[in-house]
Amino acid sequence: MSDIDPDQFRVKTEPYYRPVGNEIEQYAAAYDVRMPVMLKGPTGCGKSRFVEYMAWKLQRPLITVACNEDMTASDLIGRFLLDINGTKWQDGPLTVAARIGAICYLDEVVEARQDTTVVIHPLTDHRRQLPLEKKGELVDAHPDFQVVISYNPGYQSMMKDLKQSTKQRFGAMSFDYPQAATEAEIVSHEAGIDLKTAERLVQVAERSRNLKGHGLDEGMSTRLLVYAGQLISQDIPAPAACQMALVEPLTDDADMRDTLQAAVQTFFPEITDSSKVA
Repeated sequence: MSDIDPDQFRVKTEPYYRPVGNEIEQYAAAYDVRMPVMLKGPTGCGKSRFVEYMAWKLQRPLITVACNEDMTASDLIGRFLLDINGTKWQDGPLTVAARIGAICYLDEVVEARQDTTVVIHPLTDHRRQLPLEKKGELVDAHPDFQVVISYNPGYQSMMKDLKQSTKQRFGAMSFDYPQAATEAEIVSHEAGIDLKTAERLVQVAERSRNLKGHGLDEGMSTRLLVYAGQLISQDIPAPAACQMALVEPLTDDADMRDTLQAAVQTFFPEITDSSKVA
């Protein structure tokens, strides 16, 4: 038994999540049979918020790992550390999740090296076990444990992709930016701005998304729209808010910035002070 308190990893309050289909029911069904789940979709479209929401709804602890290219297998499963009494084993987040029955969410998993991600293999098939070779221990996963991974297919390459031996251990769900009306509703709620202003932000984003593959790797995400809306709610003029939150983060190319600024000017031709929610 683990002496770690699972409650520290619980999502205490309900996250705002606006469903766009039957993704909640699909995920709940997958969790009921403890199927590992892979979420695919562009940056900032709501994958992480969805996992957080489902952890809250299912009342399960959630341990999130932001994957990166320097992450090693030991960062996931654990390592021996020196202390005043000699050496002490410290569980990694994957091991902790397996012991306490948490959902372990590996965010942007393709950023991790392939020799790192293979450590999840025995946890994502019928064995549901995690060998701790350095410690000489075989951890049997808690009955409530589940692995969830996410990645952006738009960033895939031959050097950054999941092995088929990894992919075929998961059920998969595809995410995308919501329909315009739904996305505007989300931006309005999250940023605290009126719906009309949110709709204009979404229109700017749609222009940018049409430029994907034509000078932009990605269009403006829902997350960036929320950032812009939050600045507007703090009385930053809309053009300046869009410049800071939408245009500058997206590209360093001067010509492309001019193109995006033109889209902003199209939908925010005048500075108004009526966009904050009363």
